[in-house]
Amino acid sequence: MIWKMSKIVVLRLGHRIIRDQRLTTHVLLTARAYGADEALITGDRDDKLLDGVRRVVESWGGEFKVNYVEDWRKVLRDWRERGGKIIHLTMYGINLPDIIDEVRSLWRSGKDLLVIVGGKKVPGELYSIADYNIAVTNQPHSEVAALATFLDWLQEGEELRREFKGGRLKIIPQRRGKRVVRTD
Repeated sequence: MIWKMSKIVVLRLGHRIIRDQRLTTHVLLTARAYGADEALITGDRDDKLLDGVRRVVESWGGEFKVNYVEDWRKVLRDWRERGGKIIHLTMYGINLPDIIDEVRSLWRSGKDLLVIVGGKKVPGELYSIADYNIAVTNQPHSEVAALATFLDWLQEGEELRREFKGGRLKIIPQRRGKRVVRTD
């Protein structure tokens, strides 16, 4: 059973076109594949990146949305006003195993989650604004790894069984080789 009790939105802070295009793309694709409903990016506006992710959704299915936002602080204020919870993934936070049951309970009870991953240096004020500062480990590593691990633990692996409807392409799982079929 997939627990989809409330919305999951990923906010990628501080995207830089020259430096972060590939990594931000991976953050967005990971958010989609691991069950987020939407992703937002701040920093440099990168319509090429957003259009590329939208093409993936068209080809492979699902209802994932991706957009650019100018002001991340406004996103957080609006999120809080709507009653959602703000999760900041950072190596300085409480270790995931020590807090995931509490966060999962909130999500299952209907609280929307805004999951924030940094790009360039994260503003210090975010640590006090977030409802939860969560660490996948207290060691430096990739925001893609942190996001994937957090979303997997939140959904207890059920996101891996998710069906993406409406796409033109579908992978047929098999032990050897690759099989992709067109559905249109």
